[in-house]
Amino acid sequence: MDEFLARLRNFDIRIRKAVNSQMRGSFRSVFKGTGLEFSDLRTYQYGDDVRAIDWNVSSKGHGTFVKVFREEKDQTVFFVVDVSASQQVGPRHRDKLDATKEICGVLALSAIREASHVGLYCFSDQKEKYIKPANGLKTGYQLIMSLFKLEPQSGRTNIADAILFTLNCLKRRSVVILLSDFIDQQYEHNLKALAKKHDLVVIHLYDQREVNLPRLGIIPVHDTESGRTVWVNTSSVSFRTGLRDTFRHNQTRLEQLCRQLNANYLALDSQEDFVPKLIDLFRVRK
Repeated sequence: MDEFLARLRNFDIRIRKAVNSQMRGSFRSVFKGTGLEFSDLRTYQYGDDVRAIDWNVSSKGHGTFVKVFREEKDQTVFFVVDVSASQQVGPRHRDKLDATKEICGVLALSAIREASHVGLYCFSDQKEKYIKPANGLKTGYQLIMSLFKLEPQSGRTNIADAILFTLNCLKRRSVVILLSDFIDQQYEHNLKALAKKHDLVVIHLYDQREVNLPRLGIIPVHDTESGRTVWVNTSSVSFRTGLRDTFRHNQTRLEQLCRQLNANYLALDSQEDFVPKLIDLFRVRK
């Protein structure tokens, strides 16, 4: 546990230094967009975000107007974390779930230091852990310890149900950070509802073996979620091409959906240094 916390602090320091030196802005930019309530209308000015235009008022023919929001003091950052068996793919020293825990931990510490309320929902095809949003470092460390110690009871995945739980438990607009490998189906409708109600950040974790499987000949592959074992020819060109094409198709589809929903999308290889890409995410959300 001490080693895990030390890694989080190291990542946190690196991100803060990079954000302060490269962007000269506030670290809270990653949480921009939450806790906003409608304040007033004003005439559209060049450079305004077109997404802020109030089309109902503007359609009356008296000009183009944009909504003005004010930031509430209390913000909520809610993490929705996939802990199903497919997240346990990767080297023993660091699989997708290990990377997910580190990313979630870093962002949780960052949010709590900005006086945000932070909450957590870990899911498989059932509720594995729920921490109601609250503020204070105690909540932040409780969240991190829960992640570190969590032993999922189920290996299956149900992203749609996890999103539905989130929609039901969050009553006000929040930043929702969804971390998963998205190896599931029929969650798109719920994802649209989530993006409409909240400020959504999608972090897509993957392992290189899901994209470029090593040439190992004919080997048994165990599906950790279904419990089935099948034999596959990893040297087959058609098998390797099909595996890669399936991954790229699913990734492209998810990325395009997030773009349509005005949600932030970030794909991360579980073995890569995630700090530079998180910094880029902060820059986009600035």
